Amino acid sequence: MFELHHLSAQEQWDWLQRGEISPVELTRHYLDRIERLDEHLGAFVTVTPEAAIERAASLAARVPKTAPLWGLPLGDKDLVNRAGVRTGYGSRLMQDFVPERSDAIVEVLDAAGAVSLGKTSAPEFGLPSYTESLVAPPARTPWNTALGAGGSSGGAAVAVAAGLLPFAPGSDGGGSVRIPAAACGLVGLKPSRGLVPSGTGLSSLGGLVVPGPLARTVADAAMLLDALIEGGDYPFTVRAPRWDGGALLNAAVRGEGRFQLGVMTTSPWDDAYDIEIAPEASAALALAVSELDAIGHGIEDFALEPDDSYAPNFCTIWQAGAASIPAEGEQLELLEPLTKWLVLRGRQVSARELSSALGALVEFERSIIRQFRRFDAVITPSLAMTPRPVGWYDAEDAERNFAQQVQYTPFTSFANVTGLPAITLPVSQTADDVPMGVQLVGRPGGEHVLLAIGAQLERRLQWQRRHPPQW
Repeated sequence: MFELHHLSAQEQWDWLQRGEISPVELTRHYLDRIERLDEHLGAFVTVTPEAAIERAASLAARVPKTAPLWGLPLGDKDLVNRAGVRTGYGSRLMQDFVPERSDAIVEVLDAAGAVSLGKTSAPEFGLPSYTESLVAPPARTPWNTALGAGGSSGGAAVAVAAGLLPFAPGSDGGGSVRIPAAACGLVGLKPSRGLVPSGTGLSSLGGLVVPGPLARTVADAAMLLDALIEGGDYPFTVRAPRWDGGALLNAAVRGEGRFQLGVMTTSPWDDAYDIEIAPEASAALALAVSELDAIGHGIEDFALEPDDSYAPNFCTIWQAGAASIPAEGEQLELLEPLTKWLVLRGRQVSARELSSALGALVEFERSIIRQFRRFDAVITPSLAMTPRPVGWYDAEDAERNFAQQVQYTPFTSFANVTGLPAITLPVSQTADDVPMGVQLVGRPGGEHVLLAIGAQLERRLQWQRRHPPQW
């Protein structure tokens, strides 16, 4: 039986434009699905049905109908402030915080005509690559609810994969859009540093964190990213030279071009941790490479130059970034062990150590861009393992926990350090129907190439037709 969530986000927007459905009808459809299905999924930590219906009912008077996301439901990640709605940051420390002002990305999405249904689940302060916290149920991939959805945009990924939202914004500081997208069988895109005005990345330590879309199709991801780029001012940066209004959606819909691709299974973590690529991850990579070769792309195996500086310097930045979490004295006991470890370690980092780590990562960025120069994009596994069981990560031993995260996600963080665009694509499923994907890392400002390649793979593999049981 046909239901509204069976339409792509683009199709839903078209129906809204033609008046075949109203924003209120679409909002109620998704709210009903959240009420029926989310108890066993953990996508949302807060649902705001009254505010959503009121927003949808008055949308025509507030926002021009031609706005790029007019009438489409979304969720705000629970690390993002929306005025008057509790923002818990996945932490007992912030469980009663209700912001008075909205963050810039919320204002951009509202101006684009989106309708927020509430807050999607995130781990404590977005630090882990899995979405399991002490304040909310774990976010579970809809494909197998014994397995975690990844993080830190885990709730957003679950909501999109299970048909509780048409698509969703997330944020990515070390893979936090791409990891849950891979675990939930979605397209997840981390844009170039500086591309999205409401989240340039320049305000985060090391320029790591940027917002990006999670979607079921490449074109839907491009549609949401275009809206994020179009909204807001550019106080720190300039528009990407290849972007013009709607240009990324055009690239995703057309899916044109033949490119030179590097195939990489090495990672910057290899010298510090025992990284093993699971057979399922290797099979997904092999399938994608075979299809890309058949399309006519140039394919070349590629290995990173050894560099033992990445792991310690990234750890320093990750710890230093946690140092500003507002917990003092007894409040530290409200933090989870991993967060507390990062905070305490971060507060021990000296200015000299921090400056040295930042400088070394700038040199790493230059090295990666030089090594990737001969390719239009480099393809890697999205994850080194299949999605991890809920409870798999060590909840008490923080150092072991961090090592587990690295071993699961060794290919994602370097794209944040270098500021390069990266997209994960859901190319295959295991024998147990668990999704597995590949990641493409592009040149600075090269989102259009990643989307074009993604569209070509999508046409051949038809992953948009695969859905979990809740569909």
